Amino acid sequence: MIHRRSFIKYVGGTGFMCYFAGPGGVRSALAQPVPGGTLEPTTIPKYQVPLLIPPVMPRAGRVAAKGGKAIDYYEIAVRPSSQQILPPGFPTTAVWSYGPAAVQGRGPAIFNSPALTIEAEWGRPVRVKWINELVSADGDYLPHLLPVDPTLHWANPPGGVSARDTRPGFASTPTRYTGPIPIVTHLHGAVGVGDESDGYAEAWFLPVADDIPAGYATEGTWYDFFAAKAEAKFGASWSPGSATFQYPNEERASTKWYHDHALGMTRLNVYAGLAGFYLLRGGPDDDVRDNRTGKQAALPGPAPSPHDPPDATYYEIPLAIQDRSFNSDGSLFYPDTRAFFDGITGPYIPESDVSPIWNPEFFGNTMMVNGNTWPFQLVEQRRYRLRLLNGCQSRFLILDFGNIPGIKVWQIGNEGGFLAAPVNITDDHGDRVILGPAERADCIVDFADVPAGEHLLHNIGPDEPFAGGIPGVDFPPADAGTTGQVLQFRVVPAQRRDPTTPPEFLELPALPVLPPAAVTRRLALLEEMSMVFPGAPSEALLGTVAGDPSMAPAGWTSQHWDEAVTENPAVGATEVWEFYNATGDAHPMHIHERVFTVVDRQAILVDEAAQTVMVEPGSSPTPAEPWERGFKDTVIAYPGQVTRVKMTFGQPGQFVWHCHIVEHEDNEMMRPYRIGPPQPGEPT
Repeated sequence: MIHRRSFIKYVGGTGFMCYFAGPGGVRSALAQPVPGGTLEPTTIPKYQVPLLIPPVMPRAGRVAAKGGKAIDYYEIAVRPSSQQILPPGFPTTAVWSYGPAAVQGRGPAIFNSPALTIEAEWGRPVRVKWINELVSADGDYLPHLLPVDPTLHWANPPGGVSARDTRPGFASTPTRYTGPIPIVTHLHGAVGVGDESDGYAEAWFLPVADDIPAGYATEGTWYDFFAAKAEAKFGASWSPGSATFQYPNEERASTKWYHDHALGMTRLNVYAGLAGFYLLRGGPDDDVRDNRTGKQAALPGPAPSPHDPPDATYYEIPLAIQDRSFNSDGSLFYPDTRAFFDGITGPYIPESDVSPIWNPEFFGNTMMVNGNTWPFQLVEQRRYRLRLLNGCQSRFLILDFGNIPGIKVWQIGNEGGFLAAPVNITDDHGDRVILGPAERADCIVDFADVPAGEHLLHNIGPDEPFAGGIPGVDFPPADAGTTGQVLQFRVVPAQRRDPTTPPEFLELPALPVLPPAAVTRRLALLEEMSMVFPGAPSEALLGTVAGDPSMAPAGWTSQHWDEAVTENPAVGATEVWEFYNATGDAHPMHIHERVFTVVDRQAILVDEAAQTVMVEPGSSPTPAEPWERGFKDTVIAYPGQVTRVKMTFGQPGQFVWHCHIVEHEDNEMMRPYRIGPPQPGEPT
């Protein structure tokens, strides 16, 4: 096997960079089928079912906060369900879903993956009681749908209170964990949220089940501390098997999503189905004007709302794009051995430093949109607003609208709300939208000049780890027959005149200007290679960089999850964080609780032997891409580059920053950070 690290180009570039090998060595110029489960993806008929547009999550009610302010209250449970993800005629798929545990009004409780959309209003807090109901009808706990590797640094309920949230030791290689499952939900993109409501990875909780083994920890290390804080802060009493979080909703209107974040298990819980949209609307940063008249502009709509009739028509549509693999019985496939990734059949931990089940990356061979494989969407010859989410495990998407004649695509927003100005994706960027895992793009797609008929949205990102470059030149695009196809648009004549404002005339809300940065933090993105199997990654890591790499080579120090906090900004401080990527992968870096602006990127030189990075002499920074010129919560850090972001820290507390390739996040590529001083009584 030729490992991708041998292909890293240790001189920087701009934008997309270099090519490297993927799992199993270098892929040929022609894309090969992506391995997966026993269901061959080419046998799955495409475009058989209409796209599911997630309905609105029903509230459990409204409660009054101190001072009488109204709060939207939800009780949302996690339950097992069976879903027709594959086309009719194929077996259903067992998944885990979020859904309403308590409903105000009529109608059945819908549990689906992705879940129903939480519609939030600016300035009105949302309170959610998240409930773990992963139990059988008899009240016994359910084991995971997917293989859990107990050799990682993970929640570790069998370790008991003293050894929970640790990397356990073993006398011999263990089998998969089959005990009760921890969950904790993170609202990805929330700003100003308290740490007790952020979904901290060590604040997980098990379901209330009749057969929890004696000695198991039922909550994570931080659960009790945050429970006490929530009760004191907003009067919510947590009960076993649940946690109640509150979101202020005082940030910019934006596209967010919620998903599980349990320590060492995020990849599995999200793959099993635990994700959904959260759309924040209103406020001064949702005021879009028509620059021809100065009056309020009309964006495509409506989106789903409560009590819509079954035949409602929507012109604003969220699209969660995910990759999955299946077995012939309809079940989800996810690797149960490291051998799937690079052929290593052991010995594993403790005889080596390689975990038996964890895979450094995973790429499904089937594309799923809003919970169905290869659906179609009927669209009129008019403008639509598509809120795009890359919900994949490791896959970077390059969505290509270019084969749709007459299409016009504009991007107006990303993770942190509206951009500084609309970006003409069609004329200036080849009809392509790039999204790293967890990134979002808010786009207006104009079908007015598209001929009636069937047209495909393609993906030309790679079926392997991404390092930048030009599709078809620097890496083979996704397999044309499977992962290279995403969604079919069935274009029909418009039913009525389109009243929306052409995107070229949109005046988007002004962006706040951040103060000058008082601190620059230099951070390292790293990969630990096995000492036993040459060229094989054993874990992904984050770390710090000492010195100033713009002046001289600066050494890096790697840190694991359980080491002391090294990033501790003051409340109200503005800082620049520099991500020095010394690996062969691009990494989508996510910082909880904050949104940031992308400052620039610059080429670096990496010396692995000396463990140093240095800004390439004579190189110049390249500015943020046009679609990044707003506020973001996730940014692509390319290999051989330093990526700089700037943010102001507000809410004090304990949060995390990590890579959103979830396989990386689950094996050490996540670190805690703290805003402000330590809190009295916090866990150590």
